[in-house]
This record gives sequence, structure tokens and C-alpha cells, in this order.
Amino acid sequence: MKVRSSVFASLILIFEVIGVALFLRGFFPVPVKSSFSSKSSLSDLPAEPLTGSSPNSSRLPQPLFKRVVVMLVDALREDFVFGPSGRMFMPYTRHVVERGSSHSFVAKARPPTVTMPRIKALTTGSIPGFIDVVMNLNSPALLEDNLIWQAKTAGKRIVFYGDDTWVRLFPKHFMEYDGTTSFFVSDYTEVDNNVTRHLDSTLKRDDWDIMILHYLGLDHIGHISGPHSSLIQPKLLEMDDILKKIHSALISKETEGSLPYLLVLCGDHGMSETGSHGGSSEPEVNTPLVLISPAFKRKVGMEKPGVVEQVDLTPTLALGLGLPISQNSVGRLIPGVLEETSLRDQLRFLHLNGHQLSCLLKDSVLEYEKEAGFEQFRVAEKAHGNWMKLYLEGNTSEVLTNMGKKVLKQYLEALAAMSSALSKQLGKYDMYSMIAGMVFVFQLLLVLLLAMPEALSGGAAVDLPVLSALLSLPFYLLCLLLASVHVLVCTSAENSCYFCSLSWGLVFAAVAFSSAMFCILVSIATRRLPLGPKIRGKSPLRSSGDEWSLSELDVLLLAGTIGHTLSLAASSFVEEEHQTWYFLLNTLCLGVFQDVCRKYFREQRGSGEEEEHLLPSKDCHASDHPKAEIYSEKWLALATPPFTLVCCRLLRSLNQTGVQWAHLPDVGHWLNSSEHKMVLSLLSAFCLVLIYLLVQRRCSWVSKVALALGLLGVYSYRAAVGNVLFPWQHSSRTTSKGTVEARFVYVFVLGILFTGTKDLLRSQIITADAKLKSRGLWEIYSGLVLLVSLLFRAHNLPVLCCCLLIQTLMAQFIWKKLHYDAAQTTIMHYWFGQAFFYFQGNSNNIATVDISVGFVGLESYVEAPAIFLTALSTYAGPLLWVCHLVCYLSSERDRSPVAVGHGCYCLALLTSVPAAAYIVLVTVLRYHLFIWSVFSPKLLYESMHLLLTAGVCLIFNTMEQSHSSSKS
Repeated sequence: MKVRSSVFASLILIFEVIGVALFLRGFFPVPVKSSFSSKSSLSDLPAEPLTGSSPNSSRLPQPLFKRVVVMLVDALREDFVFGPSGRMFMPYTRHVVERGSSHSFVAKARPPTVTMPRIKALTTGSIPGFIDVVMNLNSPALLEDNLIWQAKTAGKRIVFYGDDTWVRLFPKHFMEYDGTTSFFVSDYTEVDNNVTRHLDSTLKRDDWDIMILHYLGLDHIGHISGPHSSLIQPKLLEMDDILKKIHSALISKETEGSLPYLLVLCGDHGMSETGSHGGSSEPEVNTPLVLISPAFKRKVGMEKPGVVEQVDLTPTLALGLGLPISQNSVGRLIPGVLEETSLRDQLRFLHLNGHQLSCLLKDSVLEYEKEAGFEQFRVAEKAHGNWMKLYLEGNTSEVLTNMGKKVLKQYLEALAAMSSALSKQLGKYDMYSMIAGMVFVFQLLLVLLLAMPEALSGGAAVDLPVLSALLSLPFYLLCLLLASVHVLVCTSAENSCYFCSLSWGLVFAAVAFSSAMFCILVSIATRRLPLGPKIRGKSPLRSSGDEWSLSELDVLLLAGTIGHTLSLAASSFVEEEHQTWYFLLNTLCLGVFQDVCRKYFREQRGSGEEEEHLLPSKDCHASDHPKAEIYSEKWLALATPPFTLVCCRLLRSLNQTGVQWAHLPDVGHWLNSSEHKMVLSLLSAFCLVLIYLLVQRRCSWVSKVALALGLLGVYSYRAAVGNVLFPWQHSSRTTSKGTVEARFVYVFVLGILFTGTKDLLRSQIITADAKLKSRGLWEIYSGLVLLVSLLFRAHNLPVLCCCLLIQTLMAQFIWKKLHYDAAQTTIMHYWFGQAFFYFQGNSNNIATVDISVGFVGLESYVEAPAIFLTALSTYAGPLLWVCHLVCYLSSERDRSPVAVGHGCYCLALLTSVPAAAYIVLVTVLRYHLFIWSVFSPKLLYESMHLLLTAGVCLIFNTMEQSHSSSKS
């Protein structure tokens, strides 16, 4: 069965997306949880250890605190409190830390450092999975055992004000609440005022036991302007005043003989040097934890804060309030909180924490008895029983005290070991679904690779032996074998597998598909053997007869693509992947420059001499103009690769990215400083004018006018939000959200997209005009450029400008003049798209995702537009280069539909290989902690790239069909 290359690539990509989805369903693990469906209760608590007699009663020590106030400041970095600027940013808090009755810690948050997973960690004590990053956008109710549920069940009255994520996670748990939208990052004033307005009245009342305040303003400032913004200090001073107000109110309410209060200041995560979060850098994972209570000893000076895990707060608050610890908690009690309690109570608290951790360890680890922490806990529990026997006998000697301190130390070591062991068990993977998805993806990739000679041949078609495969005996034997394996796995699996839960119809279809793909693979591989028939026809790569001959540029493109794929096996190369693409892009420019020199000097030297003899002398004046054009074209072609190198070098300095050097200053920081606003204004205006000149050439006059007004609206929007200035503006002018200006631009974006779509549909349905189709595609492209220019921050407009300039020069003087084929052009577009992804300031860390662009032109949070705008801005570089590839290949009418098929096939190959490589890597390294902060974001990125490529190939296929129908 013969299939065109574009159709073949589209089908392969669609099935690969299904395989990757199945793999991801198994890869994102179910977090470590107890298998018991019920929640912890006081009746389940173990008896106090006692040796030599019947078990002691399940006595619980008295709660440590009567009231608890948790003040959670979103994105509060530990250096904002404990660093050199702490006295300036938060003077009262720093005074309490140094001289007050408090304990201070650096609480380490586990990646992903995103709000909803962090709230789950603080309330359940468990380590959420990476899939919670996606769930962060629409948080479902939290059903597992958690601190809030335990407090409500125990009759505690809870009030909450702040981030409405809490309200979605814990519906009907709060006696009183007022939620604020967490995703509208343009607002950093009202979002906090809506919390503070409730404080005065609530602090005067006595009808609550737990108060939770979640302030979002600091996080929003970080997303807008970074941690070194001039807005940071006023916001931290505001938070400091609020803490002082709460502390003063709690002190005034304190009565003699009653239990003390506890005031907790913490952050859910930190803030990177770019102001975002989500990754695993030190500024993102290190948050301050300050516990303030009269139950603690008063400090005499600044002490170095201890280091605890963020999940350690969960068992500390639970036992401090007299509540059971959540079943799935992997945290351990913070010992400093117990310093003023009796030794018996200290041991009892640690025993309860150890019992809970040992139960979770039993349920999560098959060979739990071999764990060092479990054995240490058993030894400590036995020693605790001996101590209790002596204690109840009335022994008061110093030996008993020393023995108790020794047991205390044993408990702490056991808790640390068990907590560490549980933290390493990030989840229980669905290995069957992962392996099934991996097999699908690799079968498809091998078919894609083996079909390369046919797909890239002059006919741009692949002969798939589908019928012979379906009628062969091995196909039916494989179906029986795979069905037997499926039954065996699903009947013997200890844990439920997603693949086993599918209906038998879907399973049979998957088994038949996998068996057929294997038979097709064998058949194609047999044809590729020397004894098999050779594929006749012209190859898009340099060909001579029936054999391929690779040019130097072909070798460079193939070696670079394969080398990049192999480099992904190292986490450091993934973290600094931008360096790989910068190197490959520079090497590509040098290789292209060599081809240009060969064309215009070495290869044309002989032909130029022949042309001089052939030209008639009487037409010398008429030939002056063509000669001048050829001369200027030659030097422009020679200048294009060096100019591209210069642009790439300048763009590298614009945004520092990656992990190791992301904190270093760059041109973007310099431009965004208030002292250089005029320079940024002039640069932005110049870039917008140049963008117009580069884009408007192939548009209709209506689109040209709309594009000009839209770009003027872009500058007006940036002036409204305070990034740039008009000549008549003063820098002290108050800023706004720019909603009106942004919507003004959206109108013209929609108008240009509508005009382009109308021309495209007319060319496809009514007139079959190739010129009209090309104009429609370029107009859609110009509308996309206008939208991207609105979403890009002002200092990133040079990235868009250089992107368009390089595309124009390469298309005009390199790809056409040097007659590069579709495969070479496609790979070059792919390389440029990857490099421009990093030129924007992106990285493989989700902390670099700028979510503030999701609210351009929005008055409030609307989920669908916010996600679309954020994704579009993040992947603007690859998207613009892919769209340019579609427009460029469609304009090459002499090479369609072969060029379209070759381009689609190469795109499918370029995106399939890295995706398959990552599937293998995350399968092998799934239990390593760094997999979450390094490989998981990259796997998600490659999956989205696969989806994007599948969509582009479908567009390619539509273009090819319309071209064929118009020709017929």
C-alpha cells in the first residue's frame, strides 16, 4: 500500500502521541500513600511502650498550643528574612528571630515548587508528584488524610483568607473564608488587601482555633518584575507590619494558666532570580520557617537557622494541636518545639511520629525490615519501654535522665532515616503502562527510520506492506502471545494498572496494532537488506544514480541532530541544553558560509568566464542592471551567515538561562532597570518598526493597515504598564493594567487572522489559486507575529525582530539561491526554532515559564485564554519557525508536493527521536530525585512538541491534497 510521505508522517505522529500519552499515564506516579482508605483517628494511636507488663494506655500528652495562626507568604525566599537585607525588608520579624521567643528554620521545599503541590505537602506531609503542576491550574478537592480534615473532625474552628486554592482543596472545611484568585498576577495590591481587611475583626474574636492567611502579592511581584524589583521592599515591609499586628493581638489575648499560642510565618516556595518558580534551584526551594510562641525560650542573639524539610511542619502542627498525624505524612517532628515539655512527653511525641512513619514504610516498601530506620525505631521503642518501666517505678536518678536522652537521640535518628527512605520513594509507577507506551513509540520510530529512503525519495511515497503483514502467520502468533502476556500481567499484578483497566476491545486493538507494526518492521527491514530490491528515484539529498551521496552540510545536520539526542542522556546537558543549540547554530552558520563561498567563488569562476564570451557587446548597457543585481545578491548572500552569527551572539547576552549561570546579570536586566527606561523605549520602537517592514511585504493592504495599528497598540500597551515611555510622558506616571490597549491589539490580531483564513479558504475551495493561498498563509503568519509581539516583554522584542530578519535573509539569499532541498531546510528551521526557544530566556525548568503573559488584556482570571497565551508565549520561537517553514515550502510551487512531504517527514523524525530517547531515560532513572526537576519538564516539553508537529503535519497533508486536486 503506497502512502504519501506527509500522510505517512502524520499517521506515525498521531499514533506516537497515543503511545506517549499511555507512557505518561504510567510515568506520573501515584504519590506514596497508605493502602488504608480510612483516615487516622485518636483510637488508632499505639499504646505507650512499657516493658515487662501489660501494654500501657494510649495516653496522649496535652496539646502544646491553644491557637495557631499560619501566615503563609507566597514565594517568600529565606534570604528575604535571614539574609543581609532581612533587617531592611522585615525589621520586626528579624527582631523576633534574634531576640524573641521563637525558632527559625530554613524549610526545604521539594520540586515542583508550585503553589498547589506545596499546599498539599504542608497539609498532608506527603511529597506531591509532578503531575500536580498541571493540576495546579484547577485544583480538585483533596480526599487523602490531611491536617485540615483532622482539625475539623476534632472540632477545631478554622478561618481562612487568601489564595482560593485552599478553598478548592478543602471545600466545607472552613468556618469562615474569603478566597482570592491566585493566577491574576498583574494584581499585587488588592489581592493582599482582601486578606488584611478581615484581620482586625477576626483577631478580636474568640470563636476560632486556627487561622490561615495566604498572601499572594509578593509572588505576583516576582512574576512581573523579579526578586530585585523596587516593589519587593514595600511589599515585605507590608508583610512585616501584618506579622507585628497579629503578634501583638495574640500577646494581648494571652491569659495566665491557659495554653500558649503559636504563630507560624512560612513560604510555600521561593523565587528564582528571574522571579518565577517551579524548579529546584536554591532560591526556589529554600523558604523561611519562623515559629513564634511564649512556649519557647527567648533568644539572646541571631543564631544560624537550622534546616528542616517543609513536610516536617505537618506532624509538628498535628501533635502540637493534639491531633493524629496524617497517614501519608513523611515528615518528622521538629525537636525544638518540644524543648519546654517533660522528657516523658517528648519521648511520647517522637514515638507517635515514629509509629506513623513505620506503618507507612511497611505499606510502601516491600523489604521494609531491611531499612535501617525501621530497625532503629524498633530498638528505640524497646529502649523506650525499659525507660518507662523505670520511670513508673519512681526512679529519679541521673541515670534515668541520661537513659531518656539516649532514647530521644535514637528516636530522632530513626525518624530521620525513615523519613529519608520514604521521601526517596516518590511514587508507585505503573510499569506495565510505561512499557506498553514505550514499545508503541519505538515500533513507530523504527518504522519511521526504515522508511527514510522511500519517504525522502523523488516520489515522496512509502510502500507499506500492510496487507501482507495482516495475512501472515507471525501476526496471529504475536496477537496470541501478547494477549497471553496481558492476561498474565493483569491477573498477577499487585497494583492496579491503567492498561489493565481498559476494555477488551481497546486492548485487542492495541495488541493487533503492535503485532502488525512488528510484522511491517520485519518486512521493511528485509527489503533494506542488500538482497532486497533497491528504491529507485532521486533522493532529496545529493544523489548520483541510485545511491545517496551526502554533502558536507548533510553530514553536519545529521551529526548535529544525532549528537544532540545523545547528549540528552546527561542531566547537566539537559539543564544547559541551550549551550548545545547555540554551538550547533554557530557551526551551521559556518557550514552555510562555506557553501556560499563555494557557490559564488570556486564553482562560478569557470562559468563566469564562459558567460563573458557569450554576452553580445552591443547589449552591454542592458546587462549592467542584471550584473549589479547579481553582484549585490552575492555580497548579501555572503553577509547573511556572519550577520546571523552576530545576531545570535547578541541574543545570547540578552537573557541568561539554564541553571548554572542564570543568576548572572544580562542585558535584559540592564534594560529593565528604571535608569534605562528611555533606552528600552527607543529599542522597542525601533524593533516594532522593523517588524512591520519585515512582515507587511506579502500582506494585503487591509492587513498592512491593521498590522501598523496593532504594533502601535503594542507600544501603547507597554507604555500603559510602565515598561516604556512616550516622548511626552514622565517616568513618574502611574501605571495601569493596560487592558484597553491589549484588547485594542487583539481586535487587529483577529482581523488579520480572519483575512488570512478567508484568502486561504478561497484558494482551497473556490479558485485553486496558489498565489492567493500563499498570501493567506503569510497573513496568518503576520497575525501570529503581532500577537507574539504583544505577549513578549519589551526587552525581548529584539528576539522577535532578529527571528524575522534571519528568516527573511535566509529565505531570500540562502535557501533559494543555494537550492537547499526540503529536508535540509526543515532541519535548519528546527535548529533555529530550538535556539530561539532559549534566546527568549526559557529553559528546561518550569520556573522560567512567564505566567504573567497569560493575563494580558484580562480583567480577571479566565482559565482557557490564560493557558493559551502562556503556552503561545513560551513556545513562540519554535512555533514561528515552524509556521515560517509552512509558508516557505508552500511558496516553493515548483517543488510541491514533494517538498511538503519531505518537510513533514523530517519534522516527524526530528521530534520523534528526542521523545523516544527521553522515554528510555526516565524509565531507567525513574527513582532518582533529580528526574523530577530536570527530566520531567523536558519530557513534557517534548510531548508538547510532538503534538505541535502532528498538527503541522496535518496542515502539510491538507496542503499537499489541495495542490494535487488543483493540478488535476
